[in-house]
Amino acid sequence: MQTLRAPTGNSMAERQLSDSDPEVEYDLGKRISLIDNDVESIQIERVRSAVNLTKEAVHAISITALETIREGAVFMGVIGSRGELVNPFSHIDAAIWSENDLPENMIDAAYDFCEELTRREAGNFYHSFKYLPDLERRAIMAYYAFCRRADDIADGDYIDYFPGGSSEQLESINYRTKIERLIDSSPVVERSSYNDRMSQLFYFRKKLSTAYGEVTSTDPIFIALKDTVDTFGIPRQLLDDMISGMEEDFHRNRYETFEDLYTYCYKVASTVGLVCIEIYGYDDPRASEFAESWGIYMQLTNIIRDVAEDLERNRIYLPIEDLARFGISEDDLRGGKEILKHPGWMPFVSEYIARADKYRERAMKLFPLLDKSSRYSPAAMTIFYQSIMNKINKNKGDVFSERTQLSKTEKIGLAAYIYIRHRFFGL
Repeated sequence: MQTLRAPTGNSMAERQLSDSDPEVEYDLGKRISLIDNDVESIQIERVRSAVNLTKEAVHAISITALETIREGAVFMGVIGSRGELVNPFSHIDAAIWSENDLPENMIDAAYDFCEELTRREAGNFYHSFKYLPDLERRAIMAYYAFCRRADDIADGDYIDYFPGGSSEQLESINYRTKIERLIDSSPVVERSSYNDRMSQLFYFRKKLSTAYGEVTSTDPIFIALKDTVDTFGIPRQLLDDMISGMEEDFHRNRYETFEDLYTYCYKVASTVGLVCIEIYGYDDPRASEFAESWGIYMQLTNIIRDVAEDLERNRIYLPIEDLARFGISEDDLRGGKEILKHPGWMPFVSEYIARADKYRERAMKLFPLLDKSSRYSPAAMTIFYQSIMNKINKNKGDVFSERTQLSKTEKIGLAAYIYIRHRFFGL
């Protein structure tokens, strides 16, 4: 496997804050080296990227079998009689189709499923996606559905089904064992939960492999994703790295330094930015470095917004080293709103936001490099996240009383503002 390397080969340490002054300049011009010649990390990624699904390994079903269950106009619909989201292929007890090529109406149904899932669950993102050109909109929603499902599996909020697969299957056990041995770390979650969720992500990787192989998954997300990959040429490694970031949550729930956190943010967020620009379209190679910063900014926003929620899962993403500089302990964080009285909390939040803003400023350089028809989408996402950061700052770092979020009216207003700027003033 070719490991992910940044063009300059500089390590992530060079991106760190050099001292505690929030006005200090960040060296953001250097790119990430995700593995930094770490032989152990290379071995781990080889295990992960080797997960594949072949026609010989699983039960396949022919698309002609669908003829027996057609139900007129409701066939392959994605919304049930009670308004619920319905997988149009949920009745299929096979992992793949026996045919290599699917008819257009089945691919359309898969995209419809992804779009409806996105509309229901994407929140801020959906309002930035819906004004994209049709081809790009469908693709970005297929990719969002992939990310949403991976995240929900990792959090234990969704149980993914793979026909014939289970945590007790030997291939699943071998995968978990190899990863745990190479990481040399016991899970930070309860063992049975670890076995279950790691196995689901293992089979999720198998489904992902179908987007890059000859066979096609019966999961609508991966039917649509395969078409998206074929259309836009998205590298598999970016999607594999994102799943690796989800798996990291099972082995690590504390980050000592910002450099440690950056690696995690790259996997779960910068890879998202890098996939998105493949769909948006660009010619300037600098777009990839700005997309990396874009992902970092959004994930740093998520982290400060979700401090209370993550504490309930025994996760602290705020760098321990940075908290300690302001005299803040884990017990202080667990005190909830009491931390607002801590003399170091607001200075910490101010520095954290200042650091994040440096990545936002760099991300803003991405938009002019994208195809004009797509610039609105990332610009809207960034404005949404900036507004969340502004609220956190205005509330003096109170992310404990309630989840900081935008109202529907605020989202629509911001979306309209960005769209007008994009449409009439050339964003």
